[in-house]
Amino acid sequence: QVQLVESGGGLVQAGGSLRLSCAASGSFFVIDGMGWYRQALGKQRELVATITSGGSTNYVDSVKGRFTISRDNAKNTVYLQMNSLKPEDTAVYYCNADIRLRIGARGSYWGQGTQVTVSS
Repeated sequence: QVQLVESGGGLVQAGGSLRLSCAASGSFFVIDGMGWYRQALGKQRELVATITSGGSTNYVDSVKGRFTISRDNAKNTVYLQMNSLKPEDTAVYYCNADIRLRIGARGSYWGQGTQVTVSS
């Protein structure tokens, strides 16, 4: 089994910063891509940022220049550094990982979600 444990959410004023972490644990062969998603009240879940095992990144336009995704492969952990936060960033943030449990078996796993609230 695989578990993704998130931390770092909270309440912050506009212009502030938060750093989200998500660590994968359990029995698996290798982690491929990892990413962060968010879902605001009344809206669909959207992709925020992704990072490949080799370190290539992509971001939704609304967070470019403000958010940075990174990973520590030795720790099986992905991070999301969130700077210059805006009220529009308020959402539940979820991490995701594409994981190969073993050769021939893979799946997509999600963290429990962490609330990020940015006050005006």
